[in-house]
Amino acid sequence: MDFKVPTDTGNLTIGIDFGGAVIFVGANGSGKSRLAINIEESLGEQAHRISAHRALNLNPDVPKIKEDKALRTLRYGGDWDGISIHNRNNSRWRSKASSILLNDFDSVIQALFAEQSKTALGSHHILMGKVSGEPKKAKFEKLNEIWGSLIPHRELVIDGDDIQVKIPGNDLTYSSADMSDGERAIFYLIGQVLVAATNTVLIIDEPELHIHRSIMSSLWDQLESARQDCAFIFITHDIEFAASRIAKKIAIKDYQPNGPTWGLEEIPEGTGFSEELTTLILGSRRPILFVEGDDNSLDKALYRSIYPRWTVIPRGSCQNVIHAVVTLRANQTLTRVKCAGIVDADGHSDEDVEAFNKLGVVVLPVSEIENVFLIPSVSREIAIKENYPEDEIIRKLDIILDDVIALINQGANFENCIRMYCQRRIDRYLKLVDISASNSIDEMKKLYHDKTNSLDIELIYNTHANDLRTAIQERDIDKILSIFDNKGMLAKAGLTLTGKSKIQFENWLIRTLTSESHSGIVSAVRAALPEIRP
Repeated sequence: MDFKVPTDTGNLTIGIDFGGAVIFVGANGSGKSRLAINIEESLGEQAHRISAHRALNLNPDVPKIKEDKALRTLRYGGDWDGISIHNRNNSRWRSKASSILLNDFDSVIQALFAEQSKTALGSHHILMGKVSGEPKKAKFEKLNEIWGSLIPHRELVIDGDDIQVKIPGNDLTYSSADMSDGERAIFYLIGQVLVAATNTVLIIDEPELHIHRSIMSSLWDQLESARQDCAFIFITHDIEFAASRIAKKIAIKDYQPNGPTWGLEEIPEGTGFSEELTTLILGSRRPILFVEGDDNSLDKALYRSIYPRWTVIPRGSCQNVIHAVVTLRANQTLTRVKCAGIVDADGHSDEDVEAFNKLGVVVLPVSEIENVFLIPSVSREIAIKENYPEDEIIRKLDIILDDVIALINQGANFENCIRMYCQRRIDRYLKLVDISASNSIDEMKKLYHDKTNSLDIELIYNTHANDLRTAIQERDIDKILSIFDNKGMLAKAGLTLTGKSKIQFENWLIRTLTSESHSGIVSAVRAALPEIRP
């Protein structure tokens, strides 16, 4: 089955199979809810949309009515004879399809109670021998099974006209109306899916709403399995959810309300990135900046503050950053996405820096991004913000330099710094050793030995050690920061400049970076770091 979505280049036809799923993932403001409405209108009778704006008031005391009346109300918004798809916009959505709070929980429960009564009567007739066949489970029973697998610490007690909840091992019950938001959301979604008509396309806007991440995948695995006769369209901004599903995935790049039209791009496989990262890249409206490290809060706040026009994605090691930039720039399906990379100084040679620049990767002036706050021009702005007089600022900058030099000379710190540098250089060199031209094992051995024997480890060690000794003797803080890396440096600087502990100082910096974009500190950091243009 196909449906069409209007884009700026014409209608895009998207295929979906019953038993399958399509996921649209986009940022806030990308027209996700409008897209859900557009698909619902395109599919007409076959579609049933569950809005992101949904009321979750569970009332087990709803009047018990006929199943067909409950289902008509659920699907069209009214229960009179002759109501049809043509009444859905006015009756179900009150002509406000994008903004109205969907309040159909009562209809879901009424449909479940009615189906339970009909199923129970049918099973009774079979047991009494009035008709042949096998008794079947009511949809309430199926709901209870899925519920129990997801929330084992609560049991549903459903009879002919009420829904109660109990804690396993305890006979006391309480009304289902007193469930938590998450529990009611799970009940609601299971009920909606189970009572959907055969061969329905279920459109779920924000399927993650009120649902804990730990059970998200399991919930939708079971619902898709329970309704293999239906198709599922999920519309979400949750990248983790999108990446976890087996489905056709489409990124919403852009939305133009006049029309309306959407910019869509199917998320390809085999791009050299994980599904989650590919989803994030394609969903980004900004160019991508790959950086070293992980999702450290201070690093993230710093990069986002200094490079606000970029989507920042941590990639771990230097090699991973380079690989990400090269992969994205080389991949034909992702060429619309501009990207660049930043790596730590790590004692890279001038030749390394030049080679990185050609690939689209720039090198930081410090061995680790957080050490930018020890650069004198940045430390000075922190001291100014703390209202120190000029002579005190000069004294504190000297204290920071003295502390850094003392830290280098403490214990095995000097030796460990040079050793780690040598290790990185050797690792990088070995990764570049190419023995593909050899035609035999003997040639391979000779070529390998020739290349590795040319690597003078002692020279690498002595050169780098001398560079660091010279920087210490000349009290060249910029050179020191490009070579030496120690987590204790930021803590000492924070204590000297603000009197705060490392954690307090980091939190203070994060607040400053995120809330004072035009402060002297941000300006100083921006001047110290490489300029990167999209």
